[in-house]
Amino acid sequence: MRQARQCADAFWLRLVTWQKTHGRSSLPWQNTRDPYRVWLSEIMLQQTQVSTVLGYYERFLTRCPTVADLAAAPEDEVMGLWSGLGYYSRARNLHRCAQDVVARFGGSFPHSAELLQTLPGIGRSTASAIAAFCFGERVSIMDGNVKRVLSRLLAFEGDLASTANEKLLWKAADELLPPEGDTEAISRYTQGLMDLGATVCLPRQPQCLICPVEALCEGRRQGDPARLPIKTRKLKRSAQSLWLLLARSADGEAVWLQKRPASGIWSGLHALPVFDSAEALEAVMPEALRPALRHVPAFLHVLTHKDLHLHPVQVDAARSDMAGLEGRWVAAEDWPALGLPAPVRRLLEERATRIIG
Repeated sequence: MRQARQCADAFWLRLVTWQKTHGRSSLPWQNTRDPYRVWLSEIMLQQTQVSTVLGYYERFLTRCPTVADLAAAPEDEVMGLWSGLGYYSRARNLHRCAQDVVARFGGSFPHSAELLQTLPGIGRSTASAIAAFCFGERVSIMDGNVKRVLSRLLAFEGDLASTANEKLLWKAADELLPPEGDTEAISRYTQGLMDLGATVCLPRQPQCLICPVEALCEGRRQGDPARLPIKTRKLKRSAQSLWLLLARSADGEAVWLQKRPASGIWSGLHALPVFDSAEALEAVMPEALRPALRHVPAFLHVLTHKDLHLHPVQVDAARSDMAGLEGRWVAAEDWPALGLPAPVRRLLEERATRIIG
């Protein structure tokens, strides 16, 4: 037990020392103990690269500088601010979480990871990151970078597709934490784990020669750290073809948009009307307009689990022509602020001169 604690102390001390001089320290959500800012960054960074998040993070803070501002913002505005970041359930949970913080906790985030996990969209690792960074709680995080670092450090052979094995890695992570009471060490250690995974302990080509904990790494000692972590479950990809009705008003000043249902593809977002076939699209159009439908070149949009083959069909219509179809005309100056799926936004922007005259 004493030897294990000495090993743990060597690990966190080296990591904290390295983070002070070589870790990331200039990102806009760092050097703050404001849980709102840390939480916002943690949610945005889930499955999204730092370079992509930077602009969105600043726009969110400009419009919603506090959790109360976010809670009070209209849902459509929140989705508009998020538009393009993908995984839109994160935005809906973000909004609900802000409202819960205000309603349940008087606008102040709870200080423990246990309570933070009771809020919408905050899982164990995110809750631990907020609690560690903002309140100095001695808790472990376990995002993808951390799983990789710890799996290699410990030569952890368990398949992380198994919940039981992931729990074992969590337990091991708890044993490596700095001692209770050193809040600065907890914060730097947590950031150091993230930084090490993002900049040194890379998925395919780990930079072992510059790693501050190379001498402690069992995966390195065994000669092939890149084989870890082990996760055998593979995502099954699928493909789907959809037809999009790109209808502009005859005066060129508006485009027809629908708000998507609460479930299914692009749930809760505004989008061009979506159909499973060209025939289904044509069937909802007034008979007089069908000859005017123009097929725009199809394009591919790649999601995590699915390839979307999108087939836009464009038409100019009188405003009264769309009366029988669900949706509404949205002015050219208004649709950019709405929550739109990335491919729909891109399609409208690329064809803006033809959409808005």
